[in-house]
Amino acid sequence: MNACLKKISFSCIGIIIAGSSFFCKADSAKIKETGTIKVALYNDFVPFSDGRQVSKGIDVDIAQALAKKMNLRLSVLPFDSGENLNDDLRNMVWKGHYLGYGPADFMMHVPFDNALSAANPQVLIFAPYYREMVVMAIDTKRLEMVANLSDLKDKPLCAVRGEAGSVALLSASNGALTNQIKLVDNLKECALLMKDGKVDVIAARRSELEYYLRDYSQAKLLPIESPVIQPKGWAVGIATKKDDPDLQESLSRAMNELRDSGELSDIFTKYGVKLVSP
Repeated sequence: MNACLKKISFSCIGIIIAGSSFFCKADSAKIKETGTIKVALYNDFVPFSDGRQVSKGIDVDIAQALAKKMNLRLSVLPFDSGENLNDDLRNMVWKGHYLGYGPADFMMHVPFDNALSAANPQVLIFAPYYREMVVMAIDTKRLEMVANLSDLKDKPLCAVRGEAGSVALLSASNGALTNQIKLVDNLKECALLMKDGKVDVIAARRSELEYYLRDYSQAKLLPIESPVIQPKGWAVGIATKKDDPDLQESLSRAMNELRDSGELSDIFTKYGVKLVSP
């Protein structure tokens, strides 16, 4: 789920939010005094966040809505992913980067994973809001149905190199599909190739496929049966320092209200993505 390692972005984009009071038991004197809460968001993580494009995406909109519920201004700290999620949590949640960037008050899009939690005892992951999954999109103009990966023999395929979709395709049938796979740098390239009739199947994260193929009605999403893919996907939520119970309570309450009111679903719909409950 981490993107490729890139330079840390040192820009900090401030977003001013107004709204009714929701922040009980202030997390710290600093948040009380400034009226501002800082969120860590990934760069280049379509459709959830893209700090390089003035910070836009599903996670950005959710963070804005959470801040509004808590009657706080939102300050966005966009960052490039590290070698692994442990690096990201250290740099953006509980310690800060050694060059002085971060930490934020909370971080979006952190997977619920027992090993990750055990490796980061300083952090609490909570308030799940989405379930991600690796799937494949087929072009129904050329394929009616695909029962399993072995049905893809001789079909032009596409995936992003180094990501779970490409791993699933490359490992299928002992590598029998390898010569059929076009590996690219980002999923937008795959989507354009499908729309141009040059590939029949794309394997990637469901949210990313829904976003890039939202205007291509011939695309159909199907599950991937592969030993290298988590069959039920993974839930994602928010992370804060573990010793911030008041902040955790306020964020959890705000997230529950967004879900109950339908606003959370509306945010996903805005980007052509279906909200899948964790």
